[in-house]
Amino acid sequence: MTVNVKDLADRIAGGMARAVVGSDRTAFALTVALLARGHVLVEGVPGTGKTLAVRMLATLLGLEFRRIQFTPDMMPSDVIGTNVFNPQTAQFSLRPGPIVANVVLADEINRTPPKTQSALLEAMEEGQVTIDGVATILPAPFVVCATQNPIEYEGTYPLPEAQLDRFMVKLESEYPSEAEELELLARVAAGFDARRLAASGVVAVTTAAEVVDAQQAIRAIHLSDDVRDYVYRIVAATRKHPRLTLGASPRAGIALLLAAQAAAAIEGRDFASPDDVKSVAQLVLPHRLIVAPEAEIEGARAADLVREILGSVPVPRA
Repeated sequence: MTVNVKDLADRIAGGMARAVVGSDRTAFALTVALLARGHVLVEGVPGTGKTLAVRMLATLLGLEFRRIQFTPDMMPSDVIGTNVFNPQTAQFSLRPGPIVANVVLADEINRTPPKTQSALLEAMEEGQVTIDGVATILPAPFVVCATQNPIEYEGTYPLPEAQLDRFMVKLESEYPSEAEELELLARVAAGFDARRLAASGVVAVTTAAEVVDAQQAIRAIHLSDDVRDYVYRIVAATRKHPRLTLGASPRAGIALLLAAQAAAAIEGRDFASPDDVKSVAQLVLPHRLIVAPEAEIEGARAADLVREILGSVPVPRA
C-alpha cells in the first residue's frame, strides 16, 4: 500500500482543529511522535486541553483508546495486567491491563510512585509487556501520551531522567491567546461538548493499517550525510554546554533524526533538511537536559539553551 503521509497528517490536523482551538502545534507534535513510533509527554496546568487533545487523536485514528488515571496507590499490575485464578477451572487466565491498547493516555503520570511509572518502560521501549514471565505483544500502532501538572508538587513523584528519555516529544500545553479563548467560548456557546466528540461530528479519518504504512514510509525519507552530521553536532553541543549538567543521550539523537524524517514527510517531501531538524528540536531535546543549578537560579531554561545551541551550530546547505 502506498500512503500519502502529508494527506494523512493534513486529515489529522484538520480533525484536531474541530475540537482543539489553536491546535496546529499540538497536532504537529502528536503526529510526529505517532509517525516516528515515539511517545508524548504533555505538560500543562489543568484545563488547557491536554486530555481532550489525546482523546481527539484516538478518535481521529479510529483506534482503541484507554485512559489510566494514575494515583499514589496504583500498582504495576493495575497498568500492565495480571493472571487471575479461576476457581471453576482451577486455572489462571491473563487479564490484560489498560496498557494493552493503541492509544494510551497516562493521565497525571507524576502522581504515581516510580515503581508503577516504570511499568510503562518495557511497553514504551519494546512494544510489549511481561506478566509472570510471559510476553504480551502490544497492538500496532502503539503510542503512550502522558500528562503531568507542573505546578503541584505535593503528592507527586517527578519522572526520573531515564523515563523522560523514553518520551520522544514533550509538548507544553499553554493558555490560549485572547482570540483563541474567545473562539473556544463561542464554540461552547454554539453547542460544542468536549465530552461528546461523536455528537460534534468528529469521526475517524484513517485506519490502523494506514498509520502503520505511514510509519514505515517515513523511514524511507532520505537523510544526507550533512543532515546526520548536523543532528550529531547539535546533540554533542548539549554535552559540552557550560550551563548544562546533563546533555542529550544517543537516544535523543536518534529521536531527533526520526522526528526530522516525520516532519519532512508531513511537509510532503522525500528528504529531510536542516529546517526539519530545527522544527522538531524544541519538542525532542529540552526535557532530556538538566540545567546547571547556578544557571537555573539565573532563570535559564532548557528550551532557551537549545535555542542558543541551534543558533551556534553551523547549518549545512543540505
